[in-house]
Amino acid sequence: MDISKLKSRFIGKKEGKKVILLGLDSAPPELLFDEFLPDLPNFKMLVEKGISGSLRTIEPPITIPAWACMVTSKNPGQLGMYGFRHRKGNSYTDFWIANSRSIKEKTIWDILAEEGRKSTVIGVPPSYPPKEIFGNLISCFITPTTDNYTYPPSLKSEIEKLVGEYTFDVVFRTEERDTLLEGLYEMTEKRFEIIKYLIKNKEWDFLMAVEIGLDRLHHAFWKFYDKDHHLYEAGSKYEGTIKDYYKYLDKKLGEILDIVDDNTIIVVASDHGTKRMKGSFCINEWLIEKGYLVLKSRPYAPTALDKCDVDWSRTTAWAWGGYYSRIFVNLKGREPEGTVEAGDYETFLDELKEVLSEISGPDGETLVNKIVRPKELYGATKGDAPDLMASFDDYYYRAAGTIGHETMFLAENDTGPDDSMHSMNGVFIIYDPKNDYGGQIVKASILDVAPTVLHLLKSKGKIENPNGQVIKEVLNDE
Repeated sequence: MDISKLKSRFIGKKEGKKVILLGLDSAPPELLFDEFLPDLPNFKMLVEKGISGSLRTIEPPITIPAWACMVTSKNPGQLGMYGFRHRKGNSYTDFWIANSRSIKEKTIWDILAEEGRKSTVIGVPPSYPPKEIFGNLISCFITPTTDNYTYPPSLKSEIEKLVGEYTFDVVFRTEERDTLLEGLYEMTEKRFEIIKYLIKNKEWDFLMAVEIGLDRLHHAFWKFYDKDHHLYEAGSKYEGTIKDYYKYLDKKLGEILDIVDDNTIIVVASDHGTKRMKGSFCINEWLIEKGYLVLKSRPYAPTALDKCDVDWSRTTAWAWGGYYSRIFVNLKGREPEGTVEAGDYETFLDELKEVLSEISGPDGETLVNKIVRPKELYGATKGDAPDLMASFDDYYYRAAGTIGHETMFLAENDTGPDDSMHSMNGVFIIYDPKNDYGGQIVKASILDVAPTVLHLLKSKGKIENPNGQVIKEVLNDE
């Protein structure tokens, strides 16, 4: 897209409708709409006068690719984006990290730009390195340094004059929770100061900002809040930490509402929800026990798979850990030392699906495991898709990819302190000051967000995706 040709075509008008999409990473309906809502006056007003409900996310329910799916109305298979990292070619160990260049489909702001309409984008993953847009952009939490994080580049000096050094993320898998909490609030305060500044000082029809702090808060403090958590710590000084941050976010929302006019529609959305983590299932340990993954020597301490001495000539399958497990078949003619014959591939996958689905919990309890081929979820798949995708007990258990544990189930995460998992239902709110929807409740998909935002902006642009629709409650909105 030639941005220079668009600069003379800006058609945004002060009397026209604008949309602010406030993204709250990992906000679950159980907290925002139920337990905490009475103490959140600004969110409560949006819910009572607007349209709200649960927002069904994609699988896997993780930050990348979920936000990219939201702004393109494309599923992970269509994007070729299955998580943060992806296997590189047919290598056993090499991988690449998703970034802004990984998104080949049009976003909301790309479509608006074709109509000469400007956007402001703040922290929407993945947006590093910063790409040229018709408007202004600040990159997201995957940004490695403050050397290059804005478009246009001159925006960086404005930000640093306003808030000093910008903060993209915090280290949340840590036992130093006081330090984390201080950094988290500092990060969020800077983000909202910048949001308010850009609202008031830049031209835009659409503004989208994602706050990652809520996700970090959930991961670090969930066991102090949730009495059903197996590691719940009663009476901790952190008992009210999660609710306090929601109240702080409500105050920040109020500050935004104070500076926008009645022509500005507010949309709130999350990329997924949150729930307690029961622990981790050691997927590669299980593959070893069942004879699918073979080591030449076993590590003495928990070790990443790519640091282990794997006998690839005798291995038929291996896995990556994370919120879900990506499982790869060692296929002849594809992998360097493939062992599974091409003619046996389909039968082998069926075998793996069956035995993985039957895995029971640490006490023999039945787990709700979902083992699928990517094409079963997405239809056609682009990029470096795994052979199987495995989630354990409806995402209550993480998949631990490290090897060297004495048990198949761990009480915690294998890569650092972590209290929560992601759930399939996030939140969605539409509030139009000129249209009292009376608190209508909807069930929507994350793929519905982009078509709905474009409809609210009366855009003529379309996102071609039969799975993403304008939610019917706004179809007659004038």
